[in-house]
Amino acid sequence: MARESKTAIDVPGANGEIRRLTLSNLDKVLYPTVAFTKAAVVDYYARVAPVLLPHVRRRALTMVRWPDGVDGPSFFEKRCPPHAPEWIATARVAGDLTMCVIDDLPSLIWVANLAALELHTHQATVDDPEHPTSLVFDLDPGAPAGMLECCRVALELREMLERLGLRAVVKTSGSKGLHVAVPIRNTTADATKDFARALGQLLATRQPDRVTIAMAREQRRGRIFLDWSQNDRHKTTVAAYSLRARPTPTVSAPVTWDEVSDTLATGSVRALDLDAPAVLERIARIGDPYADNLTMEQELPTLA
Repeated sequence: MARESKTAIDVPGANGEIRRLTLSNLDKVLYPTVAFTKAAVVDYYARVAPVLLPHVRRRALTMVRWPDGVDGPSFFEKRCPPHAPEWIATARVAGDLTMCVIDDLPSLIWVANLAALELHTHQATVDDPEHPTSLVFDLDPGAPAGMLECCRVALELREMLERLGLRAVVKTSGSKGLHVAVPIRNTTADATKDFARALGQLLATRQPDRVTIAMAREQRRGRIFLDWSQNDRHKTTVAAYSLRARPTPTVSAPVTWDEVSDTLATGSVRALDLDAPAVLERIARIGDPYADNLTMEQELPTLA
């Protein structure tokens, strides 16, 4: 049996305190198709931390872990593991479930070292779990529909929201679809879920051949499934800038609405297929197109 390799590093915390972390098996390949190692995963999360951490801060974290890489078995980990360092923040969720809260760089690197490739969070923070800070539409294409069809529906959804006085941001799912998020305040998960379902139903009624809100998979073929149920208070959505467990290290990457429009206009189906190196380059060039989801304060209108 191969001996586990370990490397100790010191990482500054949010308040300047130094956390000693022991990283293991950094040379293990987690994305075999492109020889992307655990060291590369840790490096990506460390470098993307300035824009990622604001989107997960004070939110209970569900980790999806691939200890043997994306070709091996995976598991969801909601409960913060008992071996977590004492300085990892936690929160009690849904009664007796204690979940990790990733608020700073040492915490994020610790999670990355667990081969937690995907980071999923709730729409509300642990400090105010009754009031989500955003409403999300998960646009999931059913083959043969794909990213171009998602772009078309996302732009139509954006137009509907603007007519209601609401601004939205958009990111790739990192898989095959898009997430449209509406920053909101002073409402409940039930209200956001009802609002998303009503808007989705309106879009599906107008375009029944292209859009569905039906959960049944057989009704999604060739259509965009507009998943309104992601707004349930107990559900999570992959975080902005999280890696995804695909053959290559794709990212749930924030994009601009101009990029969505350009992708649809040009028919370039790979234009929004962004991996870790591409995302790091984009951040240096354009910053965080998803930042409005943290700072904008909007209230849901009443649908007639």
